[in-house]
Amino acid sequence: MPEYSVTQTARHWLGEFTAMASPCQLLLDGGDRITVQRLTELVQSEAKRIEQKFSRYRDDNIIHAINHAAGKPITVDEETTLLLNFADQCFDLSDGMFDVTSGILRQAWRFDGSDQIPSAASIQRLMKRIGWQRARWESPEIQLLPNMEIDLGGIGKEYAVDQCFEILKQQTDLPFLLNFGGDLRASGKQASGSPWQIGIENPDMQNLASGRIEIGQGALATSGDSRRFLLRNGKRYSHILNPKTGWPVENAPRSITVAAATTIEAGMLATFASLHGKNATEFLQQQQVQFWLTQ
Repeated sequence: MPEYSVTQTARHWLGEFTAMASPCQLLLDGGDRITVQRLTELVQSEAKRIEQKFSRYRDDNIIHAINHAAGKPITVDEETTLLLNFADQCFDLSDGMFDVTSGILRQAWRFDGSDQIPSAASIQRLMKRIGWQRARWESPEIQLLPNMEIDLGGIGKEYAVDQCFEILKQQTDLPFLLNFGGDLRASGKQASGSPWQIGIENPDMQNLASGRIEIGQGALATSGDSRRFLLRNGKRYSHILNPKTGWPVENAPRSITVAAATTIEAGMLATFASLHGKNATEFLQQQQVQFWLTQ
């Protein structure tokens, strides 16, 4: 049995599957069932490949090898080099706020909607293991201090969308839209000349749209806490953590959607904006990009 489904809507073909803990969709404007099945299989295969290679949940990939090297250098391949170079660039551009070594804070924080706040002591113990500047990255070798880890989850899904987009562009001239859990990219306007209609999720009422975006060509990515947060004594704790303190960013917008040429660029800007907290709007205005923000 295939691990995907294909259906025909009133206007498009729709291929669906699950990868990277997200619902993934390919909307194709035109073609037939055989075409959309073939393209969905290609997209699913690439998304699964990227997930298997870079997931921190596996024990048979390059991330596991890096994280369990016990302080020894690890030589990485060209694709991993590309992502580590991007992570390094993000760290510099964000003044250390985007840090792929901060994923270990998950050991203290459980963003399950409960009111369980970790102790300051437990966070402080983890802070000793965080800091990209402590890693040695000299392509193609990376060397972490013992007990440090990297987690590329903050860029992996966006990277997967862009990689799948390039595969599809080589395979079809039909207009299409890729959507991996809200991170998406369009090849161009629909055959009718109309842009694609994208709903912005309401942070307070999941599965309901609070607005609508029209996109012809390009990408959208969203950062927010509508699904991952803690609530205690009326205070909401966002899952967007400051790697310099180990605590949630204060006054971060509930949702930020950014438009850019590529999904990984849109995701980077949306994440950077969230890390700016109450200054998110000012940051995005300085970048001169289109954005949609919900407080």
